[in-house]
Amino acid sequence: MTKRCEGKLALVTGGAQGLGRAHCIRLAQEGARVLATDINGDGAAETAAIVNAEMGAGTAFSIAHDVTDPAQWEAAVDAAREHLGGLNVLVNNAGIGVPGNIEDCTFADWQRCFDINVNSIFHGCQKALPLMREHAPGSIINISSIAGLIASDTMPAYNASKASVWMLSKSIALHCAKKNMQIRCNSVHPTFVDTPILDGTARAHQLDKDVLMGKLARQIPLKFVGEPNDIANAVVYLASDESRFMTGAELKLDGGISAM
Repeated sequence: MTKRCEGKLALVTGGAQGLGRAHCIRLAQEGARVLATDINGDGAAETAAIVNAEMGAGTAFSIAHDVTDPAQWEAAVDAAREHLGGLNVLVNNAGIGVPGNIEDCTFADWQRCFDINVNSIFHGCQKALPLMREHAPGSIINISSIAGLIASDTMPAYNASKASVWMLSKSIALHCAKKNMQIRCNSVHPTFVDTPILDGTARAHQLDKDVLMGKLARQIPLKFVGEPNDIANAVVYLASDESRFMTGAELKLDGGISAM
């Protein structure tokens, strides 16, 4: 039986842990070959090793990659060409949150948030599209956040950056469609997910992890915090040809928050 992502060649940023690792594993389980990239090169290598142990050697590769550096994007695309033989799925997953309301957030933090969350996608899509066109049909999947659609008073930099990802994705989708590239672009908008980021949040607020999970779950209509595969399964769908008629869309994975 053909797997859902058979023949797909995927580059996943932020692939060292959390959502990025889950994306790599699920894509590979569905037949894709994967390049995991991360500024934490050792973590990305560990992800590739996990995939290869399950799916066989040569399924996954890794490189250290600072997504804010255009030159390193060129190197990442070259690595996809070398290791995967091409590229037709780009998962822009790398991202950060920064603390502070509009009075407390520093401009340096604001810039860093935009560099990693938004500018990296600009660089990545610009550098990757030529190779993706050679291996079309293709799919660009930009990981935004429900915070890109629903504002909070406590995180203006994160809200604004993830909203930018949402609208940038639509612009890219329309461009690719107008040029008849056969490359789709969509954004994914998760809410709270149980990743290492929540471990750091619990420590920052001096809370037991289970207490924090309970607090977050009570804010979600479905009453539970998502797991990485809840998001990775959506990435598999968007990477596969099952979603061939879907572009310029936002996929909300928020347990019902946006319906409130």
